[in-house]
Amino acid sequence: MLRFLEALVYLIAIAVADARKLAEKIKKKGGATLAPVKTNLVDEVWGDKRPPRPREKIKTHPLKFSGKKIEEKLGDLRKELDKKKSAGLIVSMLDETAWLYNLRGNELRNTGNATLYVDETKLAGDVRSHLGDKIRIRPYESILDDVKVLSQQNATQSNGESKSTQPERKYMISTKASWALSLELGGEDKVDEVRSPVGDKKAVKNKTELEGMRACHVRDGASLTEFFAWLEEQLIEKGATLNEVQAADKLEEIRSKKENFVGLSFDTISSTGANAAVIHYKPEPDSCSVVDPKAVYLCDSGAQYFDGTTDTTRTLHFGTPTEMEKTAYTLVLKGVISLDTSVFPKGTSGFALDTLARQHLWAEGLDYRHGTGHGVGSYLNVHEGPIGIGTRVQYSEVPLAAGNVISDEPGYYEDGNFGIRIENIIMCKEVETKHRFGDKPYFGFEHVTMTPYCRKLIDVGLLTQEEKQWVDGYHQEILAKTRSYFEGDQRTMKWLERETAPL
Repeated sequence: MLRFLEALVYLIAIAVADARKLAEKIKKKGGATLAPVKTNLVDEVWGDKRPPRPREKIKTHPLKFSGKKIEEKLGDLRKELDKKKSAGLIVSMLDETAWLYNLRGNELRNTGNATLYVDETKLAGDVRSHLGDKIRIRPYESILDDVKVLSQQNATQSNGESKSTQPERKYMISTKASWALSLELGGEDKVDEVRSPVGDKKAVKNKTELEGMRACHVRDGASLTEFFAWLEEQLIEKGATLNEVQAADKLEEIRSKKENFVGLSFDTISSTGANAAVIHYKPEPDSCSVVDPKAVYLCDSGAQYFDGTTDTTRTLHFGTPTEMEKTAYTLVLKGVISLDTSVFPKGTSGFALDTLARQHLWAEGLDYRHGTGHGVGSYLNVHEGPIGIGTRVQYSEVPLAAGNVISDEPGYYEDGNFGIRIENIIMCKEVETKHRFGDKPYFGFEHVTMTPYCRKLIDVGLLTQEEKQWVDGYHQEILAKTRSYFEGDQRTMKWLERETAPL
């Protein structure tokens, strides 16, 4: 029954690009055509037992955090549509909608030039005035009927242009948009499937968003440092017994006290020993492990703040690590540094940069089975497209640009034994170079994550002099930017000074 339901969901909610590929496969196998299901079969299965939709209020995202007014974003988008001679754009991704209209909430959709499709009861009191009188509000359920009307109007206007030689303007839809939207607009002959221009714009952060990223990562780094110092004290000095969920809950408690905190950006991966080797491990209260002070502890966590989104991974050891654990950790750290310090010409993709982070592991016949980096939103998705660093083909399609915010997170995992991952958030920026081959700008990165690496796990003998200087400089930066949070907190300050002492 479960697989049947999953299949129905897939067919009903199938993306337009996936529908096209599926139709091609059916035709190749001698089949006819892929037929759309007009009735939502999942609703039929639910009957009157369907859970209620979320009712949380949608809130405005102020200019002091967004850095750009709605009118400017819509203006930029309209210029893009005119450039491509498009009839309009259907925006169906939640994060793109939120970014375009400077709104934040748990459930939101939109379409068209300046029409927002949403359950109006979810709009907080100031949202209507925030949107202004140039943005229409329409019921969420009317989206399919409305785009069908848009398609008919577009066809009528095109036919009435005195037999113009200009081709009919099509509506643009994202390759991630639903097949249903494409069909109501007239099908693939009437739409242009594109990588969403809204997604591309959103991925390039403005000055306000970049400054917000710097600020929230200082606060977040201070929270992590306080947590790690507390955890070490509990496990080593007090001999306390703590499980992985209790540790994660304590970290959330510490973070929640920081300015502009909204909530977690994803469920904390709090993992000890062999659990750290499970890349997407999620501890559950009834089945999680007790944190072992004699084993590796991996913590991958992040938070949402009004001024930015964080995602940090640190791997620690509170006892005596094995030589293999130290070697693996240091090779991963070398990869972090190699990517952080890289310089590359405009037009370079994350696909091309991936080897920089893996090279030290590869030299020892080691590797990891996940991407090296993902885009990060500004008080939005912690995993944000279209950019990324890794071996996936899509990472070769979009070059990195100044203003992109991305993770730097190589790792190494031994099943049933231990896992290592180190993750910093880095921001792409233009850098000065001695030469300028091809008259292109050259880019590099600025790191914003502000919590130290584990000294016990670093094999200094594996680091070059330049790498040791980089680690020492990074640690001094962390000390300078976060120490003010620990005035009167001798435990955390002592821990921080120890972990950031020169190599």
